[in-house]
Amino acid sequence: MAKERIVTAAAQERERETDLDPQVVEIRPRTLREYVGQGELVERLSIALEAAKLRADPMEHVLLHGPPGLGKTTIAHVIAAEMGTRAHVTSGPALTKAGDLVGTLTKLEEGDVLFIDEIHRLPAAVEEFIYPAMEDRRIDFTLDSGMHARVVTIQLKPFTLIGATTRAGMLTQALRSRFGIAHHLEFYEHEDLVRILVRAAGILGMQAGLGGVSSEAFDAIAARSRGTPRIALRLLRRVRDFALVRGGGRADQSVVDGALRLEGIDALGLDELDRKYMRAIATIYGGGPVGLEAIAATLSQDAETLEDLCEPFLLQLGFLARTRQGRRLTKQGADAIGFTLPSTAALFE
Repeated sequence: MAKERIVTAAAQERERETDLDPQVVEIRPRTLREYVGQGELVERLSIALEAAKLRADPMEHVLLHGPPGLGKTTIAHVIAAEMGTRAHVTSGPALTKAGDLVGTLTKLEEGDVLFIDEIHRLPAAVEEFIYPAMEDRRIDFTLDSGMHARVVTIQLKPFTLIGATTRAGMLTQALRSRFGIAHHLEFYEHEDLVRILVRAAGILGMQAGLGGVSSEAFDAIAARSRGTPRIALRLLRRVRDFALVRGGGRADQSVVDGALRLEGIDALGLDELDRKYMRAIATIYGGGPVGLEAIAATLSQDAETLEDLCEPFLLQLGFLARTRQGRRLTKQGADAIGFTLPSTAALFE
């Protein structure tokens, strides 16, 4: 049986389903003071939150975009906690018709936060109802049709909409312009990931130091986490299991290496799909350029999966270049898999 990739669309869906798990809730920071990383965003939010409290108004609508696993859902819960209200979580694909959105909005209490993940996948008919809700706190609902049609206006309680997307370019300008704060989440620095792991290890009962998790183990996990807290925490749980069964309860460098070797994750944080992606460009397409759809067909993968889950990290490492002609391996990427680029690719060294 093939191993499941550490980051997949299905895995992300299960991650949402475990949001009510006590340990997951405990690991998630509750306040901006506890939140690690994304310093610029935290500063912007702290000012906006303080101003909203002084005015006794809801927080402005916020749009968060960036790769998956960087804490967009967590930020929604933090904002709600800071405002003393509740966060209601849904997703664009779940709001298939206008009635779904109307039912969700009318349940909100004053000051509540509505978090819509994958907001770029909202149907156009549903998106039209969001505009007056965001701007005027009302919904205009048309009953019947033709000469019997009448418009019913539903007043909403003041609320904050937080939209999250991995594809900001797919948002309509009309929707994007209605957010008061828009921010792109960056991959996390190594030191921030270590801080997140140390805190999570304490909550999970993995004591740092002698008899627990060594500092080298935290460094090793952080280095292979692709700059992503969600992945770091998943790897930490895999290391915890491996340490319990084969490491006598202690997680050191060798235990981390053994646990992540089973997951197919190398020292750079690349997994088997990343390596297959790079090898396909190298051996089948001569290092590129090649279109994303062609790579996806070669690997029997969905192009959107490759674009959202593989490419951001490969681009960050400098292993991949996106050009007008298609994807190319860089010299660093070719070296990582032991491939020699043709001389025509020299300008990408």
